[in-house]
Amino acid sequence: MRSHPLRAGVLALVSLCFCLVRGADDPAAMARGQALFLANCAMCHGATGDGIKDVYPPLAKSDFIAGDRQAMVRAVVAGLSGDVTVNGHTYRGQMPPIMLDDAPAAEVLTFVLNSWGNPGGRVTAADVKAIRAMTGFRTYAELQAAADFQPLPPAPAGFTLRELVRLPDFGVRLASDPGRNRLYVLGKDGGVWRFDVVSGAMKQIIWPADFTGRKPGGISTLGFVRDEQGRLWITVNQRVDARPWVLNECGIYRTSAFDAEGDPIAPRPWLQTNYPWGIGPYNHGLSDIRFGPDGLLYVSSGSRTDAGETGQLPWLGAMGEVDITATMWRLDPRATEPKIEIIARGIRNAFSFAWDGAGHLFTVANGPDAHAPEEMDFVLPPRPGEPPRHHGFPYQFGDAPADRKWYAHTPVPPAPAGVSFVLPVLNVGPAGLMDGKPTSTFNAHSSPTGLTWLGPDWPESVRNGFLMGRLGSFLLGPDEKEEHGFDVLHLRMERRGDGWVAHTTTFLAPLGRPIDIHIPAPGKLYILEYTRPTQLRNGAGWLPGRILELSTKM
Repeated sequence: MRSHPLRAGVLALVSLCFCLVRGADDPAAMARGQALFLANCAMCHGATGDGIKDVYPPLAKSDFIAGDRQAMVRAVVAGLSGDVTVNGHTYRGQMPPIMLDDAPAAEVLTFVLNSWGNPGGRVTAADVKAIRAMTGFRTYAELQAAADFQPLPPAPAGFTLRELVRLPDFGVRLASDPGRNRLYVLGKDGGVWRFDVVSGAMKQIIWPADFTGRKPGGISTLGFVRDEQGRLWITVNQRVDARPWVLNECGIYRTSAFDAEGDPIAPRPWLQTNYPWGIGPYNHGLSDIRFGPDGLLYVSSGSRTDAGETGQLPWLGAMGEVDITATMWRLDPRATEPKIEIIARGIRNAFSFAWDGAGHLFTVANGPDAHAPEEMDFVLPPRPGEPPRHHGFPYQFGDAPADRKWYAHTPVPPAPAGVSFVLPVLNVGPAGLMDGKPTSTFNAHSSPTGLTWLGPDWPESVRNGFLMGRLGSFLLGPDEKEEHGFDVLHLRMERRGDGWVAHTTTFLAPLGRPIDIHIPAPGKLYILEYTRPTQLRNGAGWLPGRILELSTKM
């Protein structure tokens, strides 16, 4: 006997309500739910569910969760868009569905229901399945199909484009051993894979557990480079529940051995330091790491705040930024006890940086949640005895008027006494502009990544210019109706007086959140896609991306 669809839906909701009033009595399931939450949800909602006011809704003591539990389940399995009001505040953005099958999704939801002052209860896999059946993705298999890899975009004139490999993990950086046609892929949680470009074989060579000298628990790895000796250098961030503050234990690891196939293994700590964990989800930590033309090691240390705000949770610290955050570092790679030299301040989160052909250093940084432009900055390291130049964060964003208050806590006048700000690069377009006007430097929330210089041995259309990926973001400005990013831009730089101008065009689009661009040899580059969708409007969730190979035509 076939049941009526409406009756089946009512029974599903009754079942859900019944399960939600039961207590979560399975400690193992709660532990799994917490681990899944940290892996899939904490990047926006925070490790303790606090969210960010007016940007990412809180899950702690949430009236949304307490009042509409069907909507809570639906948000996980189908995503959420449009305005939503939580605890009296309205949030505008987009949450994709979480790529979890029914049983693990139920464990995440049960963990949230029983954490941070929420009312408690339990969600079962059957409850999730019933709610999912009433969404646009009626089964987890349908959601997976919607998140499939997208067709390749047209290759730029003079280039050929091919898919090189689909990845088993969310890759964040690339490195290579050109002499042996090997690519190395760094995953976001410390895994490293070796890919043989000729044979197509892929092998994991480093696991998160291989990072010795750290405390138990998950890590985040965002920076990756290979030196002339074949060693890999990796930036590592780890949340440690210490007191009086929870800490970001961060540092640089360097591989210390090679396996039988000549791959670098056994990462060991080379530099370790710490500071209070970031406020909300803004623990950007250490990210990009590269060797400069001078042979020294350069590292980006991102901010621990959105815009210098004071923390409200004692265990995260009431201070805003600390001395080593929102900065650029320089270190001597030959040192056994490396010293951090700050070469630039006031850069919020330089996820990527690179040098042009003349040795000028540029960074590209993610901006605040306020609708301020993303920045490209020219970094001029200080002479001996001089203080590093200040690039404005958290007081000045882009080239806005000096008295522009992006946040209520931003002081006016914004500059600290005796400090003058270096304005970012001006983008004159035609690509990457805000409101179609020259911008310092790119559309808000487009998340620039993968800055890479193309020298004189590249085709005339791109030579002596930068390529830069744009990851794209969930956030939109107040008057925007579509996302920005999901592309690679070409930047031709021009010096004007004391500053720089970028002539910017679209090089390759659309792409699945391009997070790194790597050049192993002249005439060939690799683009690392973090995920698969090339936009967010279809509501498809996240699965690991792929590597694309772009070659010049011979």
